[in-house]
Amino acid sequence: MKEKLIELVKDKLDNLNVSIYDVLLEKEGKINYLRVILDSDEIIDIDKVVAATKIIDPLVEKANFIEDKYILDVYAKAKGDE
Repeated sequence: MKEKLIELVKDKLDNLNVSIYDVLLEKEGKINYLRVILDSDEIIDIDKVVAATKIIDPLVEKANFIEDKYILDVYAKAKGDE
């Protein structure tokens, strides 16, 4: 799934100077979360996270590679995390 998502959005995220660090599909209780963790050589502020979310969301919806309902959760990797 991570590779599919990267292929879908890579060129579009390059404009924001961010990349996808990881993609997780996790279930908490009855709710599925598609977590997309962003990375960059620069600090990723909330405006970039919002812009990335606006790019990722419609592309993932259109590709429809996740059958179950989910909540998209896009956030930045903390600096220093490996």
